[in-house]
Amino acid sequence: MKTVEAGVIGVGWIGGLRAETLARTALVDKLHLCDIKPDRLAEVSRLYDPASATLDYQDIIKNDKIRVVYISTTPEANHYPIARDCLKAGKNVMLEKPIALELWEADELIQLSKRNNLKFTIGYSQRFNPKIAYAKKKIVDGTLGKVVSVLVSRHLSRDLGKKIASRVRLSPVVMESTHDLDFVFWLLEPAKPVRVYSQGAYGYMKEVNGSHDIMFTTVTMDNGVVVMIGGGWNFPPSYPNYCSTWIEITGTEGALTLDDTQRDNWLNTAKRGQEFTMSTMPGEWVDHVYAGGIGPETMHFLEACIRDTNVMVTPESARRVMETYSAADLSADRNQPIDLPLTNETISGIAELKQKNRAGLNV
Repeated sequence: MKTVEAGVIGVGWIGGLRAETLARTALVDKLHLCDIKPDRLAEVSRLYDPASATLDYQDIIKNDKIRVVYISTTPEANHYPIARDCLKAGKNVMLEKPIALELWEADELIQLSKRNNLKFTIGYSQRFNPKIAYAKKKIVDGTLGKVVSVLVSRHLSRDLGKKIASRVRLSPVVMESTHDLDFVFWLLEPAKPVRVYSQGAYGYMKEVNGSHDIMFTTVTMDNGVVVMIGGGWNFPPSYPNYCSTWIEITGTEGALTLDDTQRDNWLNTAKRGQEFTMSTMPGEWVDHVYAGGIGPETMHFLEACIRDTNVMVTPESARRVMETYSAADLSADRNQPIDLPLTNETISGIAELKQKNRAGLNV
């Protein structure tokens, strides 16, 4: 059986899940871990007994035996430089979303992966959600006829939203609706987005990082399909789950409604009250099985590297998502639609908006 040595850079919440998945599979000969926090690195190392553990990701890069690297670092500004260095060193890379913070950074990473003939993918785990996979099947096999519209409503709890938003000033469309943009564009392939209009509302999160509590984004595709995505991270702390999603897809021959609110997993305890368990977007290990998308996604990339097969999420598709949510932020700021692909003027406008946001965060 062919095996590989794999590394995980950043072993916090998400990286820890990927490390556990890799530690459980016989396809990984040796596991190597990296994190800048010594206590967390020691904790994960005790759990998964890696071949090496380091505080410096350059040690992963310098190890020629490591073929596959998972990059799960925060803050998100670290994604580009670490992924760049790994790709330059000839490593196959799985990078958590977003692919980068600037479009030129995404373009460079894509070029590096192609130039070095490497596997490169982005962590959009919702494509590994069985409900989303079922929707893809029903669209491809013609059950729904010609798709007319797609609606997605995704809400995170305030506690989880605050955890995400407090480390970086990125909007809910960038950090949460990005997953929905990815899988919707996948469902609707080969259609591409041509116009974006977004509106946002401020509330609790404005004091946390200056972002909207919720954003509603309408995307028009080049085949006429209209997409509506609502994403927010301000459900009250008493709400019983981390993530709640509702999806509606209409077509000329049928409609498909997907309830991904996790209300079918209902735990009630004297200490914590009501909880809809297994409701985080990444999922979690439940004894010997994985509930959620990250486990299968982690294994898919590993197998793609070993077998030299196509990755599920191409970096080009992740760049398209990045371009769309960047347009959504600009649209909400300007209160007007933004055409895609972006023009030089709108790219400049996005850069000015980011500069303004950074200045506001430093006040």
